[in-house]
Amino acid sequence: MQQPPFRADHVGSFLRPKFLLDAREQFRNQEISSEQLREVEDRAIRDIVKFQEDLGLEGITDGEYRRTYFHTDFLTQLGGVVTEGGINVSFKTADGSINFAPPVMKVEGKVSHLRSIQGADFDFLKSITNKTPKVTIPSPTMLHFRGGRKAISEEAYPEMEDFYSDVAKAYQEELRSLAERGASYVQLDDTNLAYLCDPKMREGARQRGEDPDALPRRYAQLINAAIADRPAGLRICVHLCRGNFKSAWVAEGGYEPVAEVLFNELDVDGYFLEYDDERSGDFAPLRHVPKNKTVVLGLVTTKLQEMETKDELKQRIEEAARYMPLEQMALSPQCGFSSTVHGNDIAFDAQAAKLRLVTEVAQDVWGSL
Repeated sequence: MQQPPFRADHVGSFLRPKFLLDAREQFRNQEISSEQLREVEDRAIRDIVKFQEDLGLEGITDGEYRRTYFHTDFLTQLGGVVTEGGINVSFKTADGSINFAPPVMKVEGKVSHLRSIQGADFDFLKSITNKTPKVTIPSPTMLHFRGGRKAISEEAYPEMEDFYSDVAKAYQEELRSLAERGASYVQLDDTNLAYLCDPKMREGARQRGEDPDALPRRYAQLINAAIADRPAGLRICVHLCRGNFKSAWVAEGGYEPVAEVLFNELDVDGYFLEYDDERSGDFAPLRHVPKNKTVVLGLVTTKLQEMETKDELKQRIEEAARYMPLEQMALSPQCGFSSTVHGNDIAFDAQAAKLRLVTEVAQDVWGSL
């Protein structure tokens, strides 16, 4: 494929090198300035860009090396959005459960786009690669699902439709800013559509006063409004994630509850779907994919050290091809390697080996990257 998503692709985040983690700690302790931290980030990003290029990847990210969390670092730069404490979430691992309390986002005022959020970061990334710079940002739905109506000021938004409208407008302005800088590839990271595949998460939405059967369509409308004015050359993909923290996850369940809306009402160019184990269900929901969209199969796990084999991946691609055309597919890891600064419990050499496997299988199956 000559345009994103590419046959061999990836979700975006990479394990942070120790010197970057050390610098972030020094910054927290006020031992170095924000300018000095950015210089260290720049150095780390140059290294991770070369790493991706050496593997032959066409879509290049900055590894999300300037972020602590994949979502809050972006969303709290919108006007009206703040963080407050944390809600304890039980993440699951192969060995049991771990608790994690990421910051809770609240909308206390009118949501607005105050300035370009990713602009300077994109400019730097674009300046150091001849490949396609890929920008990853949280989906606009991330401002709603976890807290629902209670996390959105009724004084600022007596009517929820005004909230959705303002969020969409803020995203339109950010995407316009990126496109003006030359961006051609943006990925929206969305946990909520995948969470709505999990019976427990659907029940949680009901308890917050939401209708889990109606939310997928409402979220599709929000995302569509957010990307409605994008230039023709700006490709938009969405990544569905079931949670990714220190190799742990939150949600389980196949895509069937959201598949029809996801593939036919969401106006994006491609989908990064988690398919690394039984948590994600079977490939049958892919029967809903229309002919003008690409599905990137996330068959290689970023949560475990163990390596998949070429034969295993090719067999699973064949299984998926029973439900949609092979030429509309691509391959990637199922998620990022470090959706938060903490990183998954996987070694740097395993990260490299898994991405190398993705490129080799893509070359074997499709003849290109």
